[in-house]
Amino acid sequence: MNTPEILQARVRAVSFEAEGILGFELVPMPPLKELPAFTAGAHIDLLLPSGLTRSYSLLNAPHERHRYVIGVNKDAASRGGSRYMHETLRAGETLSIHPPRNNFPLDENAARSVFIAGGIGITPMLSMIARARALGMPWQLHYAARTRRHAAFLDLLQGWRDEPGAEVSLVFDQEPGAAMMDIAAIVRGLPADAHVYCCGPLPMLDAFEKAAAGLPPQRVHREYFAAREAAATEGGFVVELARAGKRIQVHPGQTILDSLIDAGIEPPYSCREGVCGTCEVRVLEGVPDHRDLVLSADEQAANDRMMVCCSGAKSARLLLDL
Repeated sequence: MNTPEILQARVRAVSFEAEGILGFELVPMPPLKELPAFTAGAHIDLLLPSGLTRSYSLLNAPHERHRYVIGVNKDAASRGGSRYMHETLRAGETLSIHPPRNNFPLDENAARSVFIAGGIGITPMLSMIARARALGMPWQLHYAARTRRHAAFLDLLQGWRDEPGAEVSLVFDQEPGAAMMDIAAIVRGLPADAHVYCCGPLPMLDAFEKAAAGLPPQRVHREYFAAREAAATEGGFVVELARAGKRIQVHPGQTILDSLIDAGIEPPYSCREGVCGTCEVRVLEGVPDHRDLVLSADEQAANDRMMVCCSGAKSARLLLDL
């Protein structure tokens, strides 16, 4: 696994987007004139001064190289990332970032796209919609938030909703007389040629997984912001590092990442929950116990890569490309 490049970006602007959600516009620092290109659905890692690394989806149009725009929800259970972004970071300050990566790409060959978003899960969809508009691809958006005050980027969506080929449906499920979004009905009503994308809280994603279970897998796309199950901490196996020439025992109560850090090996990582893909490592021998939400079922079955922050081992030994 290669160590990602580190870039410097300046916070050009901080904007209020909804209750508990701020937008951040990042621009390149000299001598960099343009930021690395990205594709719709991509995210960047922010390397915060505290030592934390946090991943945020890019929400601006992929053709833009002069800026990155992210939206950050202030999480009540924040471990320091979103709290720092909301309470400390100000316009004019600089941040270290990793270049964009994409675990949630838009299929640009689809005839049409249907997006289902909840809360801050709207952010990757905005970049996808911008790209769909540029391609002339028909699209639908179903966006749920607790109330209108909690729904981010509504002005942008209002500007798009009357365009040809666009449909925007808004649900505010905690307002008087409102009902929950019927994800099963949305999936049942999908056009036969549509690809469907979902990003939001775990209950929404669980409902989406159930509703979309009968669809061809290549038409179904989702992105998680939080783990669905606990990390593997059973331990009791050995990890061998092919390049470092080390042999590390993973003890009960530890993840592979914990064991690597204790041994002085610190691969890139961010979420520690298997949702961002930062800690992906090639598996040369052995059988991982996959707990991530990045790899598809087929990719997990191949057992040639894993997320060391959350996944364990089904074999007594793993040989990793580290």
